[in-house]
Amino acid sequence: MDGFPVLTFERIGVFLLIFLRIGAIFVMLPIFGDRSVPARVKAALSLVLTAMLYPFISFPLPAAYLDNLLPMVVAMGGEIFIGVIIGFTARCLFAAMQAAGEMAGIQIGFSMANVIDPLSSVQVSIVGEFLYLVGLLIFLAVDAHHIFLSVLAESYERIRPLEFAFSGPLMQLLIDLTKNIFVVAVKICAPLIAVALLVNVGLGVIARTVPQINVFIVGFPLQIAAGLFFLGLMAPIFVKMAGRLFLHLQSDLAALFKVM
Repeated sequence: MDGFPVLTFERIGVFLLIFLRIGAIFVMLPIFGDRSVPARVKAALSLVLTAMLYPFISFPLPAAYLDNLLPMVVAMGGEIFIGVIIGFTARCLFAAMQAAGEMAGIQIGFSMANVIDPLSSVQVSIVGEFLYLVGLLIFLAVDAHHIFLSVLAESYERIRPLEFAFSGPLMQLLIDLTKNIFVVAVKICAPLIAVALLVNVGLGVIARTVPQINVFIVGFPLQIAAGLFFLGLMAPIFVKMAGRLFLHLQSDLAALFKVM
């Protein structure tokens, strides 16, 4: 019995703080945090990782956090916020892909053809859902989920529990991450927008030169066919761009740790 650690309130508090950060990351992380993954699975994975990391992250918990509930609640909130920010960084990339699909779907004529996303239970464009699912496959193919597991352990070296501080640079970085959603979305769907513009210009010229042709009947299938054709052509470019963005996550998270 001497080999087993003595269960104390301090050790329970340390374990709880570690668990909250890991649990918040799993809730926000793509694939693991989707609604299709049961809450019990997320909790079990968080508990397993917490048990694995606890011997290496164990730190002394000041007596003030054990005697007073308010400092402990603030510390728990800080750990949850750290996990949410780390997961939010990856979520921004998937939001950009879905936004790119939404814009591309509107341009090529799929604005009225929406489907129910089983992961978020909201109506999304067919092209947006397609790019999102392809992004998930690329996320797994480039081992970006392994990057997050390594970053998870690294986060305890860069940001020790009870040392989190919200600052102006952190707020600015979060704003920049949100801004990049629209920048990346425009970069992804720019070729399709250009193709849709050229098709519309061509149809306008045909309507002026040959008024007998019903442009509205001819234009919709032509625009959809051209859009799907160029969507297939830009698939290798999308794969390379998404892979580069996912592999760049580690440096993005390192910059995030500096300001936290």
